[in-house]
Amino acid sequence: MTTKHIELIKGDITKLQVDAIVNAANTSLMGGGGVDGAIHRAAGPELLEECKTLNGCDTGEAKLTKGYRLPAKFVIHTAGPIWRDGNNNEEWLLASCYRRSMEIAIHLNIKTIAFPNISTGVYHFPKLKAATIAIEEVKKILNSDNQIERVIFVAFDDENYQIYQTKLNL
Repeated sequence: MTTKHIELIKGDITKLQVDAIVNAANTSLMGGGGVDGAIHRAAGPELLEECKTLNGCDTGEAKLTKGYRLPAKFVIHTAGPIWRDGNNNEEWLLASCYRRSMEIAIHLNIKTIAFPNISTGVYHFPKLKAATIAIEEVKKILNSDNQIERVIFVAFDDENYQIYQTKLNL
């Protein structure tokens, strides 16, 4: 029996040597700002070329590409919801981002996966609510019978790092 771990780091998701990193993408998958832009820059132009073949990604869904110049073998792109007022399925859609990303990882027999703080930047999802959803969804899947051994939440800013640290009791 393998021990399953959830970890938290503050840093740059594009530097991690894991099987897959998750990209907080926009629905076009054509790159953007924040994590999305950083991943596209680090992976190189081949990532954009592959993304062009995927016909975008609906909010709450996820799609897979190679990692190209990243240390990660794969990038799982998920389009998080824009926070409007909390009455537009935002919480369900964010949970779906984590669930669908983990489902792709399970399908690929991925052992290690890293997540950014999806939708908490320019999409303005409340950070505490987003962290609660992310942790709950990941724990549900880790508690089921699958091969994922290590999930890393990667916070870019101090506020998200402190929220996750508290929620994970680290």
